[in-house]
Amino acid sequence: MFIVNLTYIKPLEEIEKAIKAHSIYLEEQYVKKNFIASGRKIPRDGGIILSKMDSKDELEKVLEEDPFKKLNIAKYDIIEFVPSKTSKDFGILK
Repeated sequence: MFIVNLTYIKPLEEIEKAIKAHSIYLEEQYVKKNFIASGRKIPRDGGIILSKMDSKDELEKVLEEDPFKKLNIAKYDIIEFVPSKTSKDFGILK
């Protein structure tokens, strides 16, 4: 499993201009089952994406298609981890 930590590197005004395209991209990735959760960070300086893709290399290729990446308005840090325990309410991992 992967945690993708996006950090905005441009002002929010530039982020807002790309939000619609980014949202469409996210929806496409949900349909493809590449992402399982995503959302804004608080304070609003970026976002988080959870992914169950098979490899970091595959995930990096998918992230290259994100409009935020293409426009160079966010940087991406990828953290890989193996969940050893989850709440029954977090059944998406099963």
